[in-house]
Amino acid sequence: MEMRMTTFPDVSISTERLVLRPFEAADVPALTEMMNDELVTAWTSAPHPYTAADSETWVRTTAPAERREGRGIVFAVTEFLTQRLVGIVQLQHTNWRTLSTEAAFVTAPWARGEGYATESLLAVAQWLFRDQRFERLELRTAADNTASQQVAQKIGCISEGVLRNAWIARTQTEDGSWTDIRTDLIVWSLLPEDLEGAADQLADAGYASFTDWN
Repeated sequence: MEMRMTTFPDVSISTERLVLRPFEAADVPALTEMMNDELVTAWTSAPHPYTAADSETWVRTTAPAERREGRGIVFAVTEFLTQRLVGIVQLQHTNWRTLSTEAAFVTAPWARGEGYATESLLAVAQWLFRDQRFERLELRTAADNTASQQVAQKIGCISEGVLRNAWIARTQTEDGSWTDIRTDLIVWSLLPEDLEGAADQLADAGYASFTDWN
């Protein structure tokens, strides 16, 4: 029997402070700068140094293919007022039979501490569960990446356990070069019923509502 490809719709998601949309050619300079940040180099598998050519490939080929080929969807996270690139939220390793997917995110160094990662992930989670009828969202954070772990907790994720020695992070040596190090991954999950408390708590703290997409 022929299997029909399943993909996410080509959408943008809006909050009061942010717009999550597909990447555009104009994002290349800001993306290149963001991906060369030390924390991005340390905790992701992105090439280093990250060149303008890498950004061009990501914007024109890699990111669109994730949605088109059914693996997930990639959002460029931008400030609503300035349109400046805040970060990336990506859904990946999507299983259309179990209606589950994994979220990964990057935040630009200038935008950290503003709650943008929490706001954008929560917006994607609400869209995923309420509009796409998914049943599970998973995050995996390196054992020493406490900032990402705090984001997972803020959106209501539950820690499920540790994948031992499952990731290769990078650390900077005394001469300024980078070397690979193995690390554990903490597995977090978010289910539809986990959302309500997190959304209400963030609303009480003054964060935006996350209900508009097109």
